[in-house]
Amino acid sequence: MYIIVIGLGGIGRSLAAVAAQHGDSVVVIDKDEERCNEILEHYDVLAITGNSTDKSILEDAGIDRADALVTTTSDDAVNLMTCWLAKRFNVKNLVSIVNQIEHSELFKEVGVRISENPDELVANRLYYWSENPNMEQLAAIPGGIIFEIAVDKDAPFVNHEIKELNVKDFVFIAIIRQGKDIIIPNGSVRIRPNDNIIVFSKKEAEEECLKILNKQLKAPNKKPAGRK
Repeated sequence: MYIIVIGLGGIGRSLAAVAAQHGDSVVVIDKDEERCNEILEHYDVLAITGNSTDKSILEDAGIDRADALVTTTSDDAVNLMTCWLAKRFNVKNLVSIVNQIEHSELFKEVGVRISENPDELVANRLYYWSENPNMEQLAAIPGGIIFEIAVDKDAPFVNHEIKELNVKDFVFIAIIRQGKDIIIPNGSVRIRPNDNIIVFSKKEAEEECLKILNKQLKAPNKKPAGRK
């Protein structure tokens, strides 16, 4: 893959590193010459110092043969204008960070796949984990997350069947029971103390999911469950 990365902040630099490590042809563009020189010392990429909203800079980056362009700067105007120019060069895969959520529709109109403000996403996730010390995230996948939560012995729903649970926008994938094999749950399986339940939750429902599970699977006198 021939990929152009705009911006060499933390996200852009990490993205360029991942792409280079996967053997892709990587071009990075940043207005800071020092950042460009620094990444050249560590990775096999082409680094161009300049403004990505300048058509000639994109041409120097090989925009006409790019498979993907990803903008990661903190300036939505720069990200949007760069993506608009890339679209005129028929780059099929356009991806961007969106720093202010109210700008999302503008990016979508141009045909850009977007990621919300990464700082807010990380902050929210850290807050959920701080609230829930017994929840361990296992994977993040498109549209949601998979995590594991332990059942307290005095939880309200111990010895109840799964079908009795208040379930909303999440599903139980498996139950790991002490001294036994993994259980693939159905509605008649009863929840036991110290069960470790693997759950899939929709991304937008993650916070509500944890609130529901904490009420049903954690002891009433305990603090909420969250990441180890």
